[in-house]
Amino acid sequence: MDPTRTSTRRLAALTAAAALTVGLVLAGCDSNDTSPPASTSPATSAEVPATAQSGAHNAADVAFAQQMIPHHRQAVVMSQMARSHAGTPDVKDLAEQIEKAQEPEIRTMTGWLKAWGEEVPEGMHDMHDPGGGDPNGTMPGMMSDRQMTDLDRASGRTFDTMFLTMMIEHHEGAIDMAEAEKQHGAYGPAKDLADRIIKTQTAEITDMREMLQGN
Repeated sequence: MDPTRTSTRRLAALTAAAALTVGLVLAGCDSNDTSPPASTSPATSAEVPATAQSGAHNAADVAFAQQMIPHHRQAVVMSQMARSHAGTPDVKDLAEQIEKAQEPEIRTMTGWLKAWGEEVPEGMHDMHDPGGGDPNGTMPGMMSDRQMTDLDRASGRTFDTMFLTMMIEHHEGAIDMAEAEKQHGAYGPAKDLADRIIKTQTAEITDMREMLQGN
C-alpha cells in the first residue's frame, strides 16, 4: 500500500469537504440557527420527529452523514469477510465488534438525512469523494474495489494481516471525517457521534496495531 498516495487521497477529500461546507454556508444554509438540538443521543436520534431534527444543522452535517454511511457499510463488508477468512479468533472477535458498531450508526445517520430531506446513499456506490476535485479520488480510508477483491481472496494469517492493515487505514479515514464534522458541523447529535467515532476507533486502532505485531 503506497502511504504517499493514501495521504494525498485523504488530504484531497478533506480539503474538498471543507470547501463544500464553506461554499454552502455562504450561500445561505441554516448554520446560524442557534436553537438547541432536539436530542443529544445519536443512538436515539432516528426516533426524534423530523421537525425537530431539521433544525440546527448545516452542509457539513449533511456531508458527514452522506459520506460516513457508505464508509460504515464498507467496514461491515470487510468485517463479514472475517467470519470465514480470518485465521485467528481475535481477528474474528474484533471484526464482529466493528460490524455491530456500524449498523446502529448507519440507521441513526439515515434518520437524520431523511428528516432533513437529503439523499441517503445506496450501498457503497457513493464511495467517491463528493468534492469533485479528483474524479478518481475516494473518501479518507475507503478501500478500492481491487483492494476489497484481494482481501476477499485471502485467508488465514494472510487475511488477518491484510484485514488489520486495511481496517487501520479505514478507521483513520473515519477519524479524519469525524474531526472535520466536529470543526465545521452545527448539529449537536452529529458532533456527538463524531466524538464517539474518534474515541472508539482510536482505541481499536491501538488494539489492531498490537495484533499486527503478534501476527
